[in-house]
Amino acid sequence: MRLMIWVDAEGISGVVNWSQVLSGRSDYQEGRLLMTKEVNSFVRGARRAGSTALTVVDCHGAGGDHSFRNLIPELLEEGAEYVLGARWTSYRRPLEEGCDGAVFIGFHARAGIPDGVLSHTVSGDRWLNFYINGQPCGEIAICAALCGHYQVPVLMVTGDVAACEEAKQALGESVRTLAVKKGLSRSSAVCLPPHQVWQKMEEMAYQIVSDPPKVAPFRPSEPTTLTVELTQPEFVRDFLHGPVRRVNERTVEVTGENFLDAWKVLWGA
Repeated sequence: MRLMIWVDAEGISGVVNWSQVLSGRSDYQEGRLLMTKEVNSFVRGARRAGSTALTVVDCHGAGGDHSFRNLIPELLEEGAEYVLGARWTSYRRPLEEGCDGAVFIGFHARAGIPDGVLSHTVSGDRWLNFYINGQPCGEIAICAALCGHYQVPVLMVTGDVAACEEAKQALGESVRTLAVKKGLSRSSAVCLPPHQVWQKMEEMAYQIVSDPPKVAPFRPSEPTTLTVELTQPEFVRDFLHGPVRRVNERTVEVTGENFLDAWKVLWGA
């Protein structure tokens, strides 16, 4: 089984503060270690079940020199390939070549979810809301739609309770989820101990490979309209290119033949 594993930071067990996920901040190294260990546990379980084609993509923009290269190379588990430094959503080769499924590790809830730990969508200080065909969505739906464009289903999502609920709502009840913490607010949570999470993660990875859930690929209806409501009017000018249109003083919109076409114009990747 060939899997593409997308890894973010805010939904990792034990991560509750921005200082753990932003480069140069006081607890960033702790966050990197927790992220690496959680990924390793999935790789171990998938390999134990017989998967020999695992591509892990670091998807967390930590800022500075560490954006999309948060995983600690010398500690990574053998038996997978790791993509570091690629801009978010730009690396799609496993999808283009064909893979059996995607897995999202450490994902977070969309912007505006009060019990979503470190909840945001794409850019916490710039993006207020994001919509696919008029439906509010977050990064889970964005990444799932990219996978769905290539008919690749998302088999498993891990993060806090809010992220897991969001995954079920967007992708259907068949997607497997692992809640590693329950948010009390955006910056506090009841967390499972990391070692316990790693055991659960390894076992769930084994199950995903041994008996994959029957999940339909997430493919928004076409043509596809993407809408971004920004926090300030001055951010609108960064999006006004090509077919992107201004809806009001803080909102832009673009329509493409499908999600990927619209996303490439909006995001530029």
